[in-house]
Amino acid sequence: MLSQIVRPLVRTQIRLLANTQATRSTLISTIAQWLGYLGVHAQVTSLSANSGQIQVSLTVGKPESCDSSDWQQILHNLNEPSESSQSSETTYAQMTPKQQSKLQRLLAYLIQVGDPDNKVNWDTLYPQLKTLNLDEDLLNGIKSALKVPQSLDQLLEGLDPDVAALALPKAVSIALLDRRVNAKEDSTLTALLSAMK
Repeated sequence: MLSQIVRPLVRTQIRLLANTQATRSTLISTIAQWLGYLGVHAQVTSLSANSGQIQVSLTVGKPESCDSSDWQQILHNLNEPSESSQSSETTYAQMTPKQQSKLQRLLAYLIQVGDPDNKVNWDTLYPQLKTLNLDEDLLNGIKSALKVPQSLDQLLEGLDPDVAALALPKAVSIALLDRRVNAKEDSTLTALLSAMK
């Protein structure tokens, strides 16, 4: 649904940028406007064309939907030395077997509810999941978990915030494979977001 609204808007804006004499100022205001739709207050501080790409630097303020304590924690985390922030990120390989199983089952559930007709074809799905750079062991675990109906309530019970944080971006990517998000996918993503808090 969102892509059906956004893509025509993007095409229109691109045509506008190509045909205006004030490309720089138009692009600067367009970027701020697009981020504003997401509730993000942003200001373009630098804009240049280089090697066939547009390079943009932004200053971003606290999004409208972000509470102050989360925003302060984000700012604090960004000011920490980069080595400690990188080493604190959990990867699939660093998870315990129990956490890995939970992640596999969560993503399998999302795939199941994304196909209400329950006609998941692994041979078709696997190449799509590979494009998301998912770990091969994770893919094998998802394949196994797809053979059994999953329950969101059971999956959310005692869900570790670190698992939810690792699952959410992968879940969003999986939900958007067909370029639409149905009600059950949306409620699953919302539940994962809540479990991170």
